[in-house]
Amino acid sequence: MAPPLLLLSDITVTLGTAKLLAGATLSIGAGERICLVGRNGSGKSTLLKIAAGQAGFDSGTRFLQPGATLRYLPQEPDLSGYATVLDYVRAGLGPHEDEHRARYLLGGLGLSGEERPAHLSGGEARRAALARTLAPAPDLLLLDEPTNHLDLPGIEWLEEELKSLSCGLVLVSHDRRFLERLSRAMVWLDRGQTRRLEKGFAYFEAWRDEVLEQEEREFHKLGRRIAREEDWLRYGVTARRKRNVKRLADLQGLRAERRNFTHRLGTAKLAALDAATSGRIVVDAEAVSKSFGGRAVVRGLTLRVLRGDRLAIAGPNGAGKTTLLKLLLGQEPPDSGSVRLGTALEVVTLDQQRAALDPARTLSETLTGGTGDQVIVGGQARHVIGYMKDFLFKPEQALTPVGTLSGGERGRLLLAMALTRPSNLLVLDEPTNDLDLETLDLLQEMLSEYPGTVVFVSHDRDFIDRVATSVLMAEGEGRWVEYAGGYSDMLAQRGGAETVRAAARTERKPAAAAPRPAVTASPRGGLSFKEQHELKRLEEEMERLRQEMAAASARLAAPGFYERDPPGFAAATAALGVLQSRLEAAEERWLELELRKAG
Repeated sequence: MAPPLLLLSDITVTLGTAKLLAGATLSIGAGERICLVGRNGSGKSTLLKIAAGQAGFDSGTRFLQPGATLRYLPQEPDLSGYATVLDYVRAGLGPHEDEHRARYLLGGLGLSGEERPAHLSGGEARRAALARTLAPAPDLLLLDEPTNHLDLPGIEWLEEELKSLSCGLVLVSHDRRFLERLSRAMVWLDRGQTRRLEKGFAYFEAWRDEVLEQEEREFHKLGRRIAREEDWLRYGVTARRKRNVKRLADLQGLRAERRNFTHRLGTAKLAALDAATSGRIVVDAEAVSKSFGGRAVVRGLTLRVLRGDRLAIAGPNGAGKTTLLKLLLGQEPPDSGSVRLGTALEVVTLDQQRAALDPARTLSETLTGGTGDQVIVGGQARHVIGYMKDFLFKPEQALTPVGTLSGGERGRLLLAMALTRPSNLLVLDEPTNDLDLETLDLLQEMLSEYPGTVVFVSHDRDFIDRVATSVLMAEGEGRWVEYAGGYSDMLAQRGGAETVRAAARTERKPAAAAPRPAVTASPRGGLSFKEQHELKRLEEEMERLRQEMAAASARLAAPGFYERDPPGFAAATAALGVLQSRLEAAEERWLELELRKAG
């Protein structure tokens, strides 16, 4: 077996009196694709910085093969000292490396290269740093949250770019779909130590659940008492995910109801509107248009949001998602058309910029408003410590200043604040930013139980699939179209990921990107006999996989299955994940062939 290109062995890092890393190990070989996962604050970014040689450690060893080249994408890049973005990206190239690749990458990420670093937004700076990291041809790539601030077309473009590389790769990301498609091995950082699974992310959660369940059994056998908050923070993860299996099935029913109700409204609009008492209609937009400086942001949009809907708004950066939200909420007047809001609406908005948080206040003061130790939730008083536990905070964090919380913890705090206020319409702008996998499960659970309506903007494809009953997608040039179902349903109805990327190109106007080096365009327009046979076979396979998934979901939803047979439940959950991955792969290939057939 070839020696690793990079090896971290028995790494320890102490912060104050607590150990952040306690014997962590990370081994990366040539061509390996590893996903590094763990809770917010577990030390993932620290371990990645140590691997990159940009952070020290208390004890342990770091070994990098002599002559091996390594590139690292930090969460907070520094572009100071460069006149343009192109200069910044060029500076990351070696003496004999191709400058045209820098231009190609910038174009793919929606930048021209002529931008001034001082005038970049945080998202644009991250995209410039990503281009600089990918521009050379390193032996190892270490990427810390590479999808942050990327839109859906950008994420899918990045997936294809990383798939084409042959270097070793370590990813830290909260994007499940991104990890499923790129990872071949998992490293789980938990309580300062690492565990490794030689399979991709599709197998991770079932494996993690088995590890935690076995650990819990061993703790009980030894007679050790597990603190209640730790039991919720750690072992509650498995229960939440298993409940979500049932909720995903419930979501399919909601989507079917949404399709049926929309059809009825379309055929008997006036009767439906007159009969919609008690806020049945939340938003009714009719032929709405809005332009800025001659550019159409919304053109002729007719949309109806019903009570209980979970509407996802998606599209490339610059498509006008924020403007559209303001139009639907009556905060921005349309140039033409009308927006009618439902009766007795109480709206709570989650601020993506987190401006509502005072960094000097403690977590407890932020939740209680500084008035005692009680939080009013749903008209009932709850002790702030108990409410904090619902959002995965520990009791000792009650007096922690908000300014010292991680990005994921601040996201959880905003959610906790939003849900203390009475509402029947939640408006969430990128709610999944910086959240770890366990918190994403918690957020999905809360939204599933929320009795009102949810309108959210997100670039997280898996989250949209798990939550949305319909997707409002930017089609370019101010056109928006609603699709029943989640992101995968939208792709199937819309014609595949390439159509999404084509719409993005109508919104972005960067300088022309150089042709991608060493890549030949695939032939289009007509299928060979072999491909026609493959297309037919794929249709049959997709139908069979859907039936198998339905049977597997029904089996998992059976009452008492987990209590009767925990190992069988874990195996069935893993099998369902495998079926889902196979179906996605088949659908992607089917869409590719259909596009070529149509071309």
